[in-house]
Amino acid sequence: MSKDNLIYAPFVAALPKAEYAGEVAAPPYDVLSSDEAKVKVQGKPHSFLHVSKAEIDFEGDINPYDERVYLKAAENFKKMLDSGVLYKTDKPCFYVYQMIMGNHVQTGLAVAASVKAYVEGRIKRHELTRVAKENDRVKQIRTVGAQTGPALLINKNLPEIKALLKHIVETQKPAFSVVGDYDVRHSLWIVDDEAQIKQIEDAFDAQNEAYIADGHHRSAAAARLSAEDNTTDTGRFLAVAYFEDEMKIFDYNRVVFDLNGLSKEEFLRKLKQNFKLSEIDMQKPSKKGTFTMYLDGKWYLMEHVGTPLADDPVSALDVSLLSKKVLDEILGIQDLRNSERIDFIGGIRGAGEIKKVVDANKGSVGFMVYPTAVDELIAVADQKMLMPPKSTWFEPKLADGVVSKL
Repeated sequence: MSKDNLIYAPFVAALPKAEYAGEVAAPPYDVLSSDEAKVKVQGKPHSFLHVSKAEIDFEGDINPYDERVYLKAAENFKKMLDSGVLYKTDKPCFYVYQMIMGNHVQTGLAVAASVKAYVEGRIKRHELTRVAKENDRVKQIRTVGAQTGPALLINKNLPEIKALLKHIVETQKPAFSVVGDYDVRHSLWIVDDEAQIKQIEDAFDAQNEAYIADGHHRSAAAARLSAEDNTTDTGRFLAVAYFEDEMKIFDYNRVVFDLNGLSKEEFLRKLKQNFKLSEIDMQKPSKKGTFTMYLDGKWYLMEHVGTPLADDPVSALDVSLLSKKVLDEILGIQDLRNSERIDFIGGIRGAGEIKKVVDANKGSVGFMVYPTAVDELIAVADQKMLMPPKSTWFEPKLADGVVSKL
């Protein structure tokens, strides 16, 4: 079998040396603002944020899409390689990437995923992408000369590969193991044994499908590069693949900054047409079909009592129910992707973050959603349907800088 046709292939990587890995590993570029990143890198000259968010190296404010930012990212990446903070692997390998957050453990593989499989729909998406963000990733990859931000993929279970990864983790020393944000431990093992590489290639190729959990823009950017350049290097994109039974999705919550001209009483009256409301203490929803709402200093449990939206995987999502029956029909927000009246808050920040944001913005309202399940994501992607924006928040998150594709 030609390696060009494999859904996942090994690749030559840039990895941090063990003594620098703790400083290099950084949050994904898109979960921090530029100001937050500037604070994060204080005292950390080797942080990968100097590559993934190179605007932090300029005095004052600079547009993250400024040409100078991409050039600075390339300069910083080259400096990390030249100085030995990062090193290049001797040959194409797979890389076991394990993350541990509290009692949660997920063990997967860093791979070079097939752009052809993505274009043909065998690596399946569930979100739309925005051209501006695609353009940013295309320019970043082209200027830096490497893919530095991995997409997060989901695979259905492969018992023989899970057993192999378990054996590697239990019997071999990792290349490095570091603790990042939210006390998540990130550990990486290099898989350079040819028999193990072939076993991995064959098993995933027989399965022949995967699902994008996070990284739709990175995947789309890679496809654009491949179409434009049509080289072996651009025919693949950096990804880390985990198995469905180990993935953890948190709630992705909403804050709306006004009540669409309604009084609090009018708003509550309209809500009661489809939801049973009861006052509660601060908490997240505990089951599907329920929401918690924070409004004017009080928390409410919202239990849906209306009819289902429709009989399809997208309509069955709680985020779809909230979008249709509350955000659209009551609050008048049809375009979640572009409306400036709404913001989204990852569930790992807790109910307290919703309260904090709503309290700081008079007249706003916050909604907490029961997390989308992995099997719901798979059902949507299998039907070639799209979820509402910001439907899933995956934790733990991959760290940038842990593995880059050269």
